[in-house]
Amino acid sequence: MRIALIGLGKMGYNMTLRLIQGGHEVVVVDRDQAIAKDLASKGAIFAENIEDAVSKLSAPRVAWAMVPSGKVTDAVITELSERFSKGDIIIDGGNSNWQDSRANGAKLAEKGLHFIDAGTSGGVWGLKNGYCLMVGGADEAVKVCEPIFKVLAPAEGYAHTGPAGAGHYVKMVHNGIEYGLMQAYGEGFEILKTAPFKLDLHKIAHIWGFGSVVRSWLLELMEAALKEDPELTKVKGWVEDSGEGRWTVQASIDQNVPAPIITLSLQMRFRSRQDESWSAKAIAALRNQFGGHAIKKA
Repeated sequence: MRIALIGLGKMGYNMTLRLIQGGHEVVVVDRDQAIAKDLASKGAIFAENIEDAVSKLSAPRVAWAMVPSGKVTDAVITELSERFSKGDIIIDGGNSNWQDSRANGAKLAEKGLHFIDAGTSGGVWGLKNGYCLMVGGADEAVKVCEPIFKVLAPAEGYAHTGPAGAGHYVKMVHNGIEYGLMQAYGEGFEILKTAPFKLDLHKIAHIWGFGSVVRSWLLELMEAALKEDPELTKVKGWVEDSGEGRWTVQASIDQNVPAPIITLSLQMRFRSRQDESWSAKAIAALRNQFGGHAIKKA
């Protein structure tokens, strides 16, 4: 089938290639037309802009937005909705807030359009390994797009999770769990690094991948990072968050579900962005005030 893919970053670019390899036709759009033209040289169909892309589709038209969540995604969905006709389908594959996606589903339904929120996991390895897809939307729209989902996902890696909003909700919790897992690996390997032994962290990461109860793809990636840079000297310990961890913590509060590990892993990301913790300074000053404990001078 033919689909327009809007946004050709690290995810969108490789998704386009995987779709082409799977026999689909992909109309590509990006603010950087050089990227779209590069993909056109690899089998995609170049479009100058969204209007041009829509003109190259046939009913029911399907467009997949793979752009940053928030205002950029909203702008793409709005423009598509103004150019699409009844029965056409808009897919949001970014990390949008599930509440926004549920609202988009309802808003587009009033115009006779279908909205699908496709939580997409796989990162830069998706071209080779496939993308885990967590899809929300109406049954009839998802059915139309299943050939796309089944090419993008590995075997058993795609599920229709419910109505609009459900896909991004599942992806949100997926990323919250990811926060906790990465925090645990980071803490564990720091304890190993500061052990009273000279431990080979790369070797340990490697053997844990065989038969260990903590083996995982994240551990494999940890091994790869340590092989490339055993001391991680090229990496600054500054960790961004793209929103899903915050939303997961908020959901835990709204739903009265205790989630201390995910919550603390989010807080540790905030801590990573401080060159020096002001609260730690306050604690040191208080210890000096009440107990006369020594202070390390700045």
